[in-house]
Amino acid sequence: MADRQAEGRGEVERASARPATILDVAARAGVSKSVVSRVLTQAPGVAAATRERVLHAAGELGYVPNTMAQAMVARRTGALGAFVRDASTPFYGHLLTLMQDRAAELGYRVVTATGSGRFSVADERRALDVMTGLRVEGLVICSGLLPERDVEEVAAKVPTVVAGRPLVSDACGSVFCDEAGGGRGVAEHVHALGHRRVAVLVHSPDLSLTLSPRSRAAADHLTELGADVVRLPVHDFWRTTHEDVDAVVAAALDAGATALVLPSDRLALRALEALRVRGLEAPGDLSVTGYDGFGELASPFLGLTTWRQPLPTIARMAVDSLVGLVQGRVDGRGATALAGELVVGRTASTPA
Repeated sequence: MADRQAEGRGEVERASARPATILDVAARAGVSKSVVSRVLTQAPGVAAATRERVLHAAGELGYVPNTMAQAMVARRTGALGAFVRDASTPFYGHLLTLMQDRAAELGYRVVTATGSGRFSVADERRALDVMTGLRVEGLVICSGLLPERDVEEVAAKVPTVVAGRPLVSDACGSVFCDEAGGGRGVAEHVHALGHRRVAVLVHSPDLSLTLSPRSRAAADHLTELGADVVRLPVHDFWRTTHEDVDAVVAAALDAGATALVLPSDRLALRALEALRVRGLEAPGDLSVTGYDGFGELASPFLGLTTWRQPLPTIARMAVDSLVGLVQGRVDGRGATALAGELVVGRTASTPA
């Protein structure tokens, strides 16, 4: 009798509860909404264990598929989204091109949203809202400014991978250059050349989550090696003008530094121009180093001494990880730090 009453109460509770949704199934199975959709529409590319877990969760919840919604889901968009902070810069422009090429090889097209380099965090949030509304199957975020919590909010809506920026999170995957390792590599080279008073342009994390760790690591490691380090602050990297860099060069020279360590090749090029305007040159009057090492600024004709990021590998691994996540073949939430390499150019040498 008691069992029948309990059973009756259970039936009343189930009748009064709302029907289970695809989001409920995704949460119970620990996968994304898109993976559940692929399982329910019998789409290929989902691991057997993942498929079984989704079906088991659907059964437990008593999920009843909406056939009309399934018909819409079955028409896959075949599109991946890419949010790029500023495609006009060498780093983001090359990264975007490489990701588009890799996505095409895997049968996907890339829908892009990009800022002008003057995007605020609020602007980036709005752009991501637009991107997720385009029914992309997965999203790559390339931004050194967007806070981690905002990335995680997006990752809760669509499979997400972060490319070119250090991020360790349980919500999404990331592929990036070991920024601190690169900063230390540049520092060791400058110190090995014999520089003992070195100016370093140091960024704060509020300005850039990529330039900050590399510049801070360079300054810290030079100090560890016994060098006298002049830490020069920057107020806004994305709006840094030639006049700002000229002031940085002037400060380095006034401080008696024999080398200037800069966290990007773009800034290094501007520093070389500032020296030329003053009738000076690198490395005779001031050794100059950059960071990035690709594109036209990596030309041997220019000869920048820099740290090269493994950009092709970052792009390939980010897209492969995202596609695997979309298709339910991999978890896709690990953080992968890749080593770069020193490029010995003509802009840094032993101090005069």
